[in-house]
Amino acid sequence: MSGSLSGNNRTTLKMVRLLFTSLILSVSLVTVSAQPRPNITIKGKPFVNQAGYNLGEAKRFTVPGAADGTAFTVKEAGSGKVVYKGIIKDYVGYFTDFNPAGSTKEYIVSVPGHGESVPFWVADHLMEKVSTRLAYQFFIDVRGGYTTSLLPSNVTGGGPSRDGGGHGLETVFEGLLYASNPALFDRWTKELRQYGNKVYPVVPPDDTEPDSDHGEYGERPYAEYRKMPDLIKLLLWHAEFAYNNVGYNGKAGGAYENLRDFDGTRVFGYQGQPMQSFDYQNLLDQLAATCAFYHAFLKPYLPEKTYRQYRATCLQRWEIYERQKEVRYWVNSKKWIDEGWREFNEMGNAYGQGLLRNLLMYEAERHEPNGGESARFLKYAQDCATDIIKNWNFDNEWHTWAMRNAEHITPQALALFLMLEPEKCPVGTKEKLAAWADYIKRRSNNLWQYRTHSDTEWAHRKSKEIGTVCGLGGSLFAVAQVLNDPKLREIGWSQVNNVFGLNPSGCHLGNKSAARVALNGYWAGVEQGWPYIHSFGAGELAYCRGTIDGSPTNSGFPFNPDSASLSDRPNLYATEGWCLTNRAWMTSVTFSTFGSHVVRILNKQNQPITNAKPGDVVTLELKAALNQDWTKPEDGYVLVTAGNTSATKVALTETGPNTGLFRAAYTIPDGSNLLTVSYGYLGFQKKAILTLNGANAAK
Repeated sequence: MSGSLSGNNRTTLKMVRLLFTSLILSVSLVTVSAQPRPNITIKGKPFVNQAGYNLGEAKRFTVPGAADGTAFTVKEAGSGKVVYKGIIKDYVGYFTDFNPAGSTKEYIVSVPGHGESVPFWVADHLMEKVSTRLAYQFFIDVRGGYTTSLLPSNVTGGGPSRDGGGHGLETVFEGLLYASNPALFDRWTKELRQYGNKVYPVVPPDDTEPDSDHGEYGERPYAEYRKMPDLIKLLLWHAEFAYNNVGYNGKAGGAYENLRDFDGTRVFGYQGQPMQSFDYQNLLDQLAATCAFYHAFLKPYLPEKTYRQYRATCLQRWEIYERQKEVRYWVNSKKWIDEGWREFNEMGNAYGQGLLRNLLMYEAERHEPNGGESARFLKYAQDCATDIIKNWNFDNEWHTWAMRNAEHITPQALALFLMLEPEKCPVGTKEKLAAWADYIKRRSNNLWQYRTHSDTEWAHRKSKEIGTVCGLGGSLFAVAQVLNDPKLREIGWSQVNNVFGLNPSGCHLGNKSAARVALNGYWAGVEQGWPYIHSFGAGELAYCRGTIDGSPTNSGFPFNPDSASLSDRPNLYATEGWCLTNRAWMTSVTFSTFGSHVVRILNKQNQPITNAKPGDVVTLELKAALNQDWTKPEDGYVLVTAGNTSATKVALTETGPNTGLFRAAYTIPDGSNLLTVSYGYLGFQKKAILTLNGANAAK
């Protein structure tokens, strides 16, 4: 029935929603309790985010053993000038309202009897400044080769990333990263080059180098390719690997002579059926994402013919590969960390992966003539979301922290559904995320804001938890946005802080090796990295820029500094990076901007407006994470759409060095009654809308 709901129907629907919500909350939260306040007697220094903090965001530090009421100061490093004063409570100090706009100075926290912290910055979009490029450079470096004709048998674990398999989902999360901040990635074009069928990196890249084929005959045909953003080149490389191997049912590559059975560590299939060494079905997820991104931003770079091939492959194989649902009990693991068949696994069948792929396939199909197969994939996405709403159990460790590097997918998939199609989500979607948010708040109510396992276990007793920590920030940023929950966003920043050293070890979770520093492959401003590195494991990550390597295990909490950063030993696995861990970290970089990007349209008095007329001169303003160079104004852009016309890119310039605000004057055109100014794609799009009045505007 079309039309609006009647009063009785509205009341009934409201009662159903309230009942459904109460059921969700009662099921999800029945056994969750807050973490007791620990009694810490060991005195520690002030632990901070070693790089620093974003302007306008939560800022906290931890000082173990400090008595409540202890005073602290924030000082300028070097001069010692006090710029902020506060009081310690529960071993924590806050200085959130300290926002020195335009500052390039370093600061320290000083606590009497506990000493001083390492120096740090407070700056516009600082985390994004020091992390964004590294987030995808890791995936340039970890590729199993340069050509997309690689076979999984030639890559350790199957590839495309070394020590990864078809479940890496590289294109999915590279595309979301680009969608979140496209003007930044459009600047970086000098790193990936093509020579014949090989895509190879220049490390470190020279962003000021004029374009050239370097006198190489094999590079002459690729002048247009060299103009493409490096992140787009990387995404397309991963997509082509997926297309070439989407039917590969053979052995995954091994690592070394003493690891010939590497591909048997985890095998794929259901109990009682033949097992696979390589989960090629998951490559279809990567093609689905590429199809969605084609309509959003890939048309200038991906030929339509190639898109049609990818789409046809997805449509043909979707149900055959069981892509229409949340896949359960698919991975048989021989590793102690997840031995046997688990309902969900970080490799091959993460909870929420079904929703994510069907949502992206729906997003692609809705742009096809007459909606293509969009109804089919929307129904699949809704069924997957309903599965999550009904069955996601926060008290089941295999639905949360035990899923490790893939845990981030579940809340992020639900949040993306709400971002893209809030009216088409099943009843209870938002409420389920609210229940998850409450679970996180209760379990992170401690001095580190670390999500604990239980009242008696902080972290894994035998293994690092780098993927869970690294991806949890991204999940919290995404869910905080759809719930409009500032407290949840604050906890998200604490996960970022943890990565940067605000943890019992005081170390950034990536090893600061001389090689990575020489390759410009480490985070600026970080003094102390993770003390160990697994250089020549299956992933061969020694020279991979931006690698996350290790994290404190349970013995380091709540504050045991002698046990906080341990080397590997029998029954302890504290160090080894992994492509899935870095994927989780990439999502924190992706979703961090979700609550900080803003588009506005201003009048001559620099006041936001929603009405104008053709011929008026207005100012288009963008606040975004584009501030990479503090010494000069930089560039950005927005997309302007008049009525139903195609979007036009309008260049913006930063209002001054290190302001983070980008503006341009714009004259309102004739011929439309509506003007939309936007930045970002898909659920990350921020926009401002003008209603136009005037005799010449279309009615």
